[in-house]
Amino acid sequence: MAHPTPADHGQVVMRLEGIGKDYGDSTVLDGVSLDLRAGEVLALTGENGAGKSTCSKIMCGLVQASRGQMTLMGKPFAPVSRTDAERQGVRMVLQELGLVNTLTVAENLLLDRLPHRFGLVDRKRLHEMAREQLAKMGLDHIDPRTKVSELGIGMQQMVEIARNLRDGNRVLVLDEPTAMLTAKEIEHLFAQIDLMKAQGVALVYVSHRLEELQRVAERVAVLRDGRLVDVLPMQGLSEATLVERMVGRHVETLDEKPRRKAGPVLLRAENMCRGDVVKNVSLELHAGEVLGVAGLVGAGRTELLRLLYGADKADGGSIELTGQHPDQQAQTVAPNWRSPMQAVRAGIALITEDRKAQGLLLPQSIRVNTSLSHMRSVSAGGWLNRSREAQLAKQMVQRLRVRSFNAEQSVGTLSGGNQQKVIFARWLHRDCPVVLLDEPTRGVDVGARSDLYAEINTMTHQGKAVMVVSSDLRELMELCDRIAVMHQGRLVATFERGQWSQKALLAAAFGDVTEETAAATAA
Repeated sequence: MAHPTPADHGQVVMRLEGIGKDYGDSTVLDGVSLDLRAGEVLALTGENGAGKSTCSKIMCGLVQASRGQMTLMGKPFAPVSRTDAERQGVRMVLQELGLVNTLTVAENLLLDRLPHRFGLVDRKRLHEMAREQLAKMGLDHIDPRTKVSELGIGMQQMVEIARNLRDGNRVLVLDEPTAMLTAKEIEHLFAQIDLMKAQGVALVYVSHRLEELQRVAERVAVLRDGRLVDVLPMQGLSEATLVERMVGRHVETLDEKPRRKAGPVLLRAENMCRGDVVKNVSLELHAGEVLGVAGLVGAGRTELLRLLYGADKADGGSIELTGQHPDQQAQTVAPNWRSPMQAVRAGIALITEDRKAQGLLLPQSIRVNTSLSHMRSVSAGGWLNRSREAQLAKQMVQRLRVRSFNAEQSVGTLSGGNQQKVIFARWLHRDCPVVLLDEPTRGVDVGARSDLYAEINTMTHQGKAVMVVSSDLRELMELCDRIAVMHQGRLVATFERGQWSQKALLAAAFGDVTEETAAATAA
């Protein structure tokens, strides 16, 4: 089958006219009209729940519009499936990875065009083609024979992107493509975007990272509550103006100033080890502070949190709860908790990086998900008090500004930012003195992020100890009182507020201990 031919630069490739989408009585997209042009990146932004993903999925055949029409190269375009759209040169990289974990990297990359010889899959040619595809994204180090299940989530995201970078694309939609990527991987992606623009591909870039939009996009379309608010040229557009167009109000940002002095140590970990991923890590968490953890993908940050929470078994080390918090009893655990439940009862909470697979019961309601961490508080005599449970959920929905119809709405139907707020609500209800956060704002819009930052600050004012793993250095520098840096499983440097710089943090993350990082660690 011949590949569709990309259009001439500047030509309208796809046009959306009055696109709307209803789910029952709820309208999630209303009268959206857009032009996608060859050789241009159109950024699509807005708060979680604004309709970005729905609009993108309609373009790519994953969702059918309730009204309106689309054209592709001037002809009616109404794909009935993702496959139908891909045949016509319209592809999408989803936030939810579409890889088959039981297949190899090569098989995932070329699943719809496997090379054959004598009626069988030509493995040699398959691996050659896969290596060529991987090389485009700077992934030469990945063995195409590796099963996807053996890759970390960041590498899986890169494979998903590589799978969709192919000749014949007319339109490529990228939905939060950098959420799980390192800085180096992001640059490889941007290089490919520049190449596709030069080839006349029309790109849609959905992102909450406003600094990225400045780098890749020519225009930005702003959605709010399912409606198109504005389409603006990216050049000269300030971040403050864009944020206000997105949320319809002024959004407070974090202050670049020291917090109050940290209180007593609540948790002390010494010589924590697990295989080659966590090596002799020792740290202290103080009441009233936020400790950030920086590092590259695979540095061992997530694995460290899982050890502190009892989700994984440690090979060695000890965890001491000092009992300095009123809700915490002094105890020492060596080498690890017997289970996460034991850690929770001791006063440790964990919000995981993969909220859908590990943090939420997606088919269940907001009410059910909110009360999971502390069922005793909504029970009496061994029976669940649904009225009390519903009242709690309503309070948390209002406190965290969760955008939903009511507390009975399924969590799986919420946007990513609102799903994250539900997880926060669960642990706020439990009121643990030690809170571990793994990529808490990944895939979360500016407005929701501001709300989550406010809750983190509230935790510190209440005397809680908060530990945040984040790949966003700017976020860590604004949010944290101290930042620890991990490299290849080891904690290589710890910076106090006022000591760090982005350059020093990156150097430590790459294992380059400069005079600046050495001074910070010594201090």
